[in-house]
Amino acid sequence: MPHQSLGFLMHDATRLIRRRFEGKANELGLTTAQWRLLVYLKREGPLPQARLAELLEIEPISVSRLVDRMEEADWVLRKPDPTDRRVKLIHPSAKARNAFEDAREIADEIYAKALAGLTEETVEQVMTTLRHIIQNLSEESSLEVSEAKYDE
Repeated sequence: MPHQSLGFLMHDATRLIRRRFEGKANELGLTTAQWRLLVYLKREGPLPQARLAELLEIEPISVSRLVDRMEEADWVLRKPDPTDRRVKLIHPSAKARNAFEDAREIADEIYAKALAGLTEETVEQVMTTLRHIIQNLSEESSLEVSEAKYDE
């Protein structure tokens, strides 16, 4: 049954989490894509748009439009890279830094709802399993890149 496959189950869970977040984060004026961008900026510091495109797994032109909208709404600032004047780094604004904890609380509420009724051990097993799946697929991706280099 296709709806019972790993891919369908993970997609449905992700879609529902995203939909819940967007519904609640709408009060802050954030979409899921904007939230993810802010999370990467918080984790890694100011980043060029090209790196954000890689992390968000979207086309650079889409990141440019996303950053444009976020800059207009005062979520981010573009500043020159001190080491390469051709590059602009994306920084979170004061508004973003102030709203981060509110958005984090929204995400935590949704995760708690998603995991309700599961024991701590089960939650840890789910997290471990997902990390393992990610690692397996990340390693395969690295192998595919390596194999492609040898095929040239």
